[in-house]
Amino acid sequence: MTIEEIRNMYLKFFESKGHTIISPAPLVLENDPTTLFTSSGMQPLVPYLLGEVHPSGRRLVDSQPSIRVQDIEEVGDNRHTTFFEMLGNWSLGDYFKKEQLPWIYEFLTEELKLSKDKLYVSIFEGNDAVSRDSESYEIWKSLGVPEDHIYEYGVKKNWWSRSGTPEQMPEGEIGGPDSEIFFDFGTELKLHETSEWKNETCHPNCDCGRFLEIGNSVFIQYKKENGKLVELPQKNVDFGGGLERMAAATIQNPDVFEIKIFKDLITELEMHTQKKYEQNKASFRIIVDHIRAATFLAKAHVVPSNKLQGYVMRRLIRRAVVKARKLSDNAIDPNIFTSLVSEIVDSYPSYFEKDESEKLQGVIFDEVNKFHKTLDKGLKEAEKIKEIDGKIAFDLYQTFGFPLELSIEIFQEKGQKIDGEEFKKAFLEHQNKSRSASAGVFKGGLADHSEEVTRLHTATHLLHAALRKVLGTHVQQKGSNITNERLRFDFVHDSKVTPEQIAEIEQLVNSQIEKDLPVSFEMMTVSEADQKGALHFFDKKYEEQVKVYTVGDPDGEFFSKEVCGGPHVTSLSQLHGRVKITKEEAVSAGVRRIYATIQ
Repeated sequence: MTIEEIRNMYLKFFESKGHTIISPAPLVLENDPTTLFTSSGMQPLVPYLLGEVHPSGRRLVDSQPSIRVQDIEEVGDNRHTTFFEMLGNWSLGDYFKKEQLPWIYEFLTEELKLSKDKLYVSIFEGNDAVSRDSESYEIWKSLGVPEDHIYEYGVKKNWWSRSGTPEQMPEGEIGGPDSEIFFDFGTELKLHETSEWKNETCHPNCDCGRFLEIGNSVFIQYKKENGKLVELPQKNVDFGGGLERMAAATIQNPDVFEIKIFKDLITELEMHTQKKYEQNKASFRIIVDHIRAATFLAKAHVVPSNKLQGYVMRRLIRRAVVKARKLSDNAIDPNIFTSLVSEIVDSYPSYFEKDESEKLQGVIFDEVNKFHKTLDKGLKEAEKIKEIDGKIAFDLYQTFGFPLELSIEIFQEKGQKIDGEEFKKAFLEHQNKSRSASAGVFKGGLADHSEEVTRLHTATHLLHAALRKVLGTHVQQKGSNITNERLRFDFVHDSKVTPEQIAEIEQLVNSQIEKDLPVSFEMMTVSEADQKGALHFFDKKYEEQVKVYTVGDPDGEFFSKEVCGGPHVTSLSQLHGRVKITKEEAVSAGVRRIYATIQ
């Protein structure tokens, strides 16, 4: 069974249960600074789990392409991938546990034909703050799941909130227990001394390789109020299941790289390298995973660079090049990468057009060529080094992309050894700095719906409208980044915005705030939004119904009207201040950027 078949089967199954199939969000979300990439199906739906009305109703289903950066170093084993698809279904205050658990069990056992004997489930065992999830336990038993296939875990395994445990949840935060489903491959077990399970033996959440989580139903039923968890009036269901992992379960093989999409890529790689997967599993897995992820990023208009999403893409491609170079006896056949991209495009007809292949190949191959030149420079630099140590080896890694094993190989020929611990120390110091820098990306943002972010997000609508009035209607939003302290707004414009123009834009925005115009939204089709003059510029698919936010009179004179998911204030007096543009600069050819605050 291919992933295309499983995906379609899943969407149709939940459509038959009254769910609306929604389009997946882009891999790089516009207007969301909380993360580099879409990393789960839940992520773009957080506003609706918090109470906003979704244009497509209360029962939703999709398959969300996702990337998780933290898994890059894990790739090489039999189950981690940087790019994956997350099958998801949601209830936004509609059905709950007694519908969700039987439905997902029916899909797995009746549609995918997974053996019931191979399925294990887990529930929340409860703690001082929240009682045991007895309801889920009884539902699983009623479905015929044996008691010895039902496991209970604490908050680290079977509790969800964006802030952590029930005790860590701040006022207003939502969360709840979850129930995971595991497939038992029955492979040889290895016990782990670090096991947190009470009997210290193999169990579904053990990482020995026998069990693989294939789905998780999160029941968002609590909210923190006055220091206590209270039941929500709108209880939500959020299910997520790894498509590739489900495919691995259908072939009863714990190695996800044995499913068809990866098998085809591995066969292609074997042909070009004249090496066998069985003898080079880690390298093959890294190459096919990283090039698949890079291809989807290229589709999302990400290009390799030294910043943010581009840096991740560069890292993926360069890591794949190093592994391919080693497989090919230190020589790279350029056809390796072009053929892999072509195979990926062919394997995902739901996401790619046939004629896209050449363009995507070019994006990736340009980076391959750049890296070759960097490697050559690095080799020349390495020749100048008289005495190597771990820190210098890390500098070669950081500057030229030299992996430790390549430096070891070069300096072994000179009779020198590299202190691996010293390299590791330098690497960890760099990693900690990178995490600290990345924290700025995750701070605030639309997903937390904080008052500050809501005010600044509303202000971007005012700025967008004012820019178009002052500079011209060619101005189009190209993206934004909003923290609790400031907004950043990118837009199409081919020349510097003069101080006089900035002053005019500020005056125009602040005059609307002084009028205390109302801010409201209506649900309508994209066609109706067009007819009403609503702006929407992003290269994305819209649902049948969209939210159109208006600053001013929705049926009369307005200052701004845009398709947007929110959040927004309800009147401009709630901005509590005046908008001040603090900086204007170029981003790229034809794109400018402004920073602004509310003072």
